[in-house]
Formats: sequence, structure tokens, C-alpha cells
Amino acid sequence: MKQQHDEKLNEQQINTIPEQAPQPEIIQDKHPFDYWLKRNRYYHQRVINFYKTQIPEGASVLMLNCKNGYLLHALKPFFGLGIDTDERALASARAQYPEYHFVSGSLDALQIFHRFDYIIVPFVTMETDDIQEFFTQLHRFCHPGTRIIVETYNLGWKPILWFTQKLGMRRSTSFKHWISQYDVHNFLHLSGFDVVTSGSSMMMPTSVPLISSLFNTVVAQIPGVSKLCLIKWTVARPVRAAKNRLEATVSVIITCRNEEGNIENAVTRTPIMGKETEIIFVEGGSKDNTREEIERMLKKYPNKNMRLLIQDGTGKGDAVRKGFAHARGDVLMILDGDLTVVPEDLPKFFDALMSGKGEFINGSRLVCGMEKGAMPWLNWVVNYSFGILTSWIMGQRIKDSLCGTKVLFKKDYERIAKDRPFFSLNDPYGDFDLLFGAARLNLKIVDQPVHYKQRTYGNTNIQHFRGGVRLLLMCWHALRKLKLK
Repeated sequence: MKQQHDEKLNEQQINTIPEQAPQPEIIQDKHPFDYWLKRNRYYHQRVINFYKTQIPEGASVLMLNCKNGYLLHALKPFFGLGIDTDERALASARAQYPEYHFVSGSLDALQIFHRFDYIIVPFVTMETDDIQEFFTQLHRFCHPGTRIIVETYNLGWKPILWFTQKLGMRRSTSFKHWISQYDVHNFLHLSGFDVVTSGSSMMMPTSVPLISSLFNTVVAQIPGVSKLCLIKWTVARPVRAAKNRLEATVSVIITCRNEEGNIENAVTRTPIMGKETEIIFVEGGSKDNTREEIERMLKKYPNKNMRLLIQDGTGKGDAVRKGFAHARGDVLMILDGDLTVVPEDLPKFFDALMSGKGEFINGSRLVCGMEKGAMPWLNWVVNYSFGILTSWIMGQRIKDSLCGTKVLFKKDYERIAKDRPFFSLNDPYGDFDLLFGAARLNLKIVDQPVHYKQRTYGNTNIQHFRGGVRLLLMCWHALRKLKLK
């Protein structure tokens, strides 16, 4: 995921970064970090597994407390920079991983001007004097899409960590602050960052065959029980300034199969948003005259920016992917051809995205009162249940994961599409492909309530039982990829 930056860090700049005198640790450790890495191999492998679910390969990564660089190397960034005060660990890092850059000193003395995709902050907040000032300094290394990952230890583990340290089972450390996850979130907020998601990990940091894997991959994911974990982690993003709505172009992808009676309403009721709005119909092998009706609309409304695409594959997900691939707009929108989500609600999605409130705007039919007959009670229960399930898997709260209307920037969709092999969901509906992809990239997902109406033409194309089974299988697959690691 190689981001385009307006400032690049070249080899000459790296070589001119002033080497800071190493700052002595409060507790001197007689063993080098490599020794502890081997001794606590299980713990550090769990750390690697966690970060691999958070950071795609090929990103630019800044890591504080990088030690011997093992984690930076495991993430395979296209550009990696590590900072630490442990000269022995840095010497090992430079010897083992010469393809990355390692600097001795503190963050405020780092004289570079590069913006990173990811900044890893493991336990730094527990050691620094001024936490708020530390977070504020991070802004100079951030572009709008940067994600900061902050780790702290659970206060409840303090006596256990002290005891194991006395027994020589872990590296000697001393912390100034034992702050809660709430405090981390508050410091981030005060420093101009917005929390995207947070959670806990590592219930058993040592290896006990079968038992450790069971507790760390399954038990640690149980709501409530997860509060007992050793590590508390938070992913945050810089607070985004609002974008100029008049400069953005919009593509509305309308998927339609057997929707002849809804086509003209879709054309006339879809609002003009931003600098320009294009409508792309993706027709999926209709048995009625949907295709002919779209062609008639192209002739009847020649001044509207409209196109017709004929679907090659099957399923709404395939139609959405084809529409997105051909879209020219900066903002991508999905509108189902049955118009049960009214086109008049689309500007709300556009405003939520352009204002910076979210990076993935997800429609929710389960908030506002819906038209009578729009959704049978059993469908409501299923939709609500999948909302709870997907929220737990993603670590971001949404209410309705199966609403067809979703909006995001094209540049973010391209990142999701590039990272699609991570899940390999083969999603026939498109909802989970986009949601899980956005969660994997830690995009800020925000619910936008919509007014859900009863279908006025045709019948649903969804096979409820078979579709429900496929959705459950996709959830299980995503759960394994995102949580059971």
C-alpha cells in the first residue's frame, strides 16, 4: 500500500539525521534484547501475528521502541524507520536488517520530514513524561490516511509483570504511567486524533501447548473476558479537515436486475452532488426489459452523465465491483435498483464523507421508522443479528451490515481491492467484501440512517436461507483472519 506523499525521505536525509546520545534506561538490563526475543519467542510471535492483521505489506512504517527491528522486518514495509534508545538493540537491528533505517534518540529530536502510513507506539505512553505533547508531535509524521497503533499494559497485570521480572523471566522495564485505555483515548482526542477501533490481546503471554492457543485465540475474544488480557491496543487517525464539496466528483453505481419499473425514478431522483455526478447502471441479465429501459433513459436524458454496463458475472457483489472499476468519480456510492433506500438520502452520505466524520459511510435501515411491509420481522431480526456479529468481528460498531447503500472514496476502495486476497471472500453480495476490507485497513466506519421503503416494482432477488448460510461462512472466514490469530 504505497501512499503518495508530497515529501519524500531519501537516503541522503537518512544519513544526515543527527545521532542522539543514547538515553540510559531507568533499569539497566544485562542481557541484550536478542536474548529476550529468543527466550519469549511465543510472546513476540503473537505480537507479530497481531500487527500483520493491522498493517498490510508494502506500507511505510515508523516504529518507536523498535528494539532489534524484528517486528519492522516481519511487516515487510516498503519504507521502515525504527527509533530507540537501546544502542545494543539498534546495532543488532542495523546488522540484521540493513534494508531499513534505525535511529538512536527521541522523537522530538528526529529531523526528518516524511509522512508515514502507520506509526507503531508500543508502550511509549507509559514511559514518556508528557503524553499529550508526545501525541501532538506525531502529527508532523502523519498524512490524512495515517493510522497510529498505541499499546499499553493492563494495570491488573502490574504485580504479575513485576514478579516475573524479579524471577528473570522478562526484560527489566520501569514505567512512569499505568494509564487506562480510556485515558489513552482521551489523550488522543485532546491531541487531535480520532479513535477508529480498540481492543485487547494476549491472555497468556507464555507458551503452554494447546492451552495458550485456546486462551489467546478464543477465550481472549469473548466480550467481557477480553478485559483480562495483558495488552490494550488502540488504532487512531488524525482528525480530518472537511473537504470542499464542490471539488469532488461522484459516481453512483446502480445495480439492477429485473428493475424495469424503477429505472426512470432512479434517473430523475438521484441528486447532483459535488462538482459532477455520474450514474452507472450495471445490468445483471434481467428477464424483463430493464436493459431496454436504461437505454431509453440514456436517449431521453442526454444531458445527464449516465452509462450502462452489462454484468459479466453473477451477483450484486460482482456488479458493484464492475461499476467501481469503471467509475470516474472521487466518491463511490452504491444504490440498489429497487430504490428501497431512497436516492434523496444520498447527499447525507456525501456530507458525512466530505466532512471527515467517516471514511466509509454505511447505510443503516434499522434506526429510522421504516415503511410498513418494507422489511418482514424475521428479516429485521437477521439483519440486526448480523450487525452485532460483524461489529464484534471488525471492532467497529455498526447497526446494519447488510444495507446495500455504502459510500467511500475511490482511493480507499482501490486499497480495499488491492488487499482483497487477504480475505478471499468471494462475496456474492458485496457488503462483507467492502466492510471487512475497510475494517482491515482501519478505515473509520460510520452509520448513516436511511429511510427504508417498501419495494414498488418486482420481487427481491435474494435467496434468504442459502444467502444466510453464505453470510455466516464469510463471517467465520473474516473472524479467523481478523481475530483468531
